[in-house]
Amino acid sequence: MLPQLSRAGMSRAVRRMATLHPAPTTGKSPTAIVMLNMGGPSTVPETHDFLKNLFMDGDLIPLPFQRVLAPLIARRRTPQIEKQYADIGGGSPIRRYTELQGAGMCSLLDELHPESAPHKPYVAFRYANPLTDETARQMKADGVKRAIAFTQYPQYSCSTTGSSLNELFRRGRAGEIGDIEWSVIDRWGTHPGFIEAVAQNIEAALSKFQQSDRSEVVLLFSAHSLPMSVVNRGDPYVLEVSASVNAVMDRLGHSNPYRLVWQSQVGPSAWMGMQTGEAIKGLARLGKKHVVLVPIAFTSDHIETLYELDLEYAAEGRELGMEIHRAESLNESPVFIRALADITAQHLREYSSGKVGPTSVQLGLRCPGCTNATCGQQKHWFARAGRN
Repeated sequence: MLPQLSRAGMSRAVRRMATLHPAPTTGKSPTAIVMLNMGGPSTVPETHDFLKNLFMDGDLIPLPFQRVLAPLIARRRTPQIEKQYADIGGGSPIRRYTELQGAGMCSLLDELHPESAPHKPYVAFRYANPLTDETARQMKADGVKRAIAFTQYPQYSCSTTGSSLNELFRRGRAGEIGDIEWSVIDRWGTHPGFIEAVAQNIEAALSKFQQSDRSEVVLLFSAHSLPMSVVNRGDPYVLEVSASVNAVMDRLGHSNPYRLVWQSQVGPSAWMGMQTGEAIKGLARLGKKHVVLVPIAFTSDHIETLYELDLEYAAEGRELGMEIHRAESLNESPVFIRALADITAQHLREYSSGKVGPTSVQLGLRCPGCTNATCGQQKHWFARAGRN
């Protein structure tokens, strides 16, 4: 079992683990760890551009006449979403946490895998700054020759990880990144370090309840939903989220009743359910008064945790007479940062030894939920780039 560390001790722990044998850095181009994620507007005025980029992405939200409808939908939704970002402090903290996690991970990687040091984190968001094209230009300017595309979605979906890889593929094919040897980490939802970090946060949330009530607290694992049109085409996301939940419950010894639920449905079409809000109401009708909300598919706080879970669902539950706490997001967790470093170090070792290639098995197939033809070409491009 990984050690439990306080957030206050994170910096000391990361520094202590990463500086036993400082890696040589002089004259060597960095190994880039490109952290792929959806992103979020860091300030309220960035909200419209974020929404426009999001609704323009056919991999995430396929729309008829997308280039016409997407800007209209974004414009209509902007005032409401701007208010939500204002309510959580004036913007999303996802960039700050991703940069913090990346810095801690790369400090550890310099110690865990000195052969590829120095390691440098890059953030490549799909819909908010820093966008993938900006990151690509920075990598080219930095003279990067070796890079890992590391999804920050623990579980794979063609609409999230697939979309980010599609965009990276487009930038690479256009020559915007430079001559780089690539490899891909595209899923890690049952990694022991990730599971441990989530479990520790659940245990901390359970400790807020009276001792006599703790074994009856219901754990609601909440993940961002997917349209059923994507699920029914064979997207693996639902199964991989379920595997994460099962691994966490194994770690907890199945100490509590639990359920996997889904949030953030958009539009009138059918989405994976049941929805988190409906599950809370259902538990209240059954007389269940104690709940912990667990964000299982997010690696840091953003609008889905800070607004949707904290200000909407938890508040609705309290109005129904329930005691609801949320397990904290992974944010600054030193156990999680160590997990990111372990995942990457293992990948580097396996890639160097030839045990894994530049792509995953998933990239060998056309993602069945993708509308973009580039997805079927990714394996060819990453394989070619990886052998340059």
